[in-house]
Amino acid sequence: MRQLTLLLAFSTLIMEQVLSQNTPTDEIEKIYIEYKGDTVKGRRLTVSSTIPIEVGRAWQNVQTPELLQFVAKGMIKFKSVDDEGFPKKWQEGRTYGAKMSVFGFIPFGGIHYLSIVKIDSSNYQISTKEWDKSAKVWNHDVRIKAIGKDSIYYEDSIEIYGGFLTGFITAFAKRFYKHRQKRWQIVARENLEFGK
Repeated sequence: MRQLTLLLAFSTLIMEQVLSQNTPTDEIEKIYIEYKGDTVKGRRLTVSSTIPIEVGRAWQNVQTPELLQFVAKGMIKFKSVDDEGFPKKWQEGRTYGAKMSVFGFIPFGGIHYLSIVKIDSSNYQISTKEWDKSAKVWNHDVRIKAIGKDSIYYEDSIEIYGGFLTGFITAFAKRFYKHRQKRWQIVARENLEFGK
């Protein structure tokens, strides 16, 4: 009986460690950002987690607008303003416009512009510069790093400036990116592939 109790306690401890690794962590820093020739006070939000997915499969998925729609589902819906819609894969050097709806039905920020600055396949990194009426600066870096055969460290780092709304936008972004990374767990668990 004692061995069974110890085994259950050990199993519970291991499960708690596994679950805590998959729970997104966040950090918010006050920073200075260049905006229209001025230096303004902004925030840097970093949200990271461990995801049980092979790095190549994660990298293929993260390059697709379809994945963005999936991980944002439930909080933000993106609708392309281009006649042809979003491409199958993001393309470096291109700028895309989208109307955003919070919770799928509340319009927010007018047209949100997303400029793909860099897609670095050798380092698994995508960098964007984004903006809309509310979020004047939304510079986003996605970084993926293999930490084993079937596991990655995933990080969203976002520089945010929205004037007097900066604090509110950052608080919303924190909730949004944690939501996205939790939805990444579904992508991993269900072996989902996007952009095909």
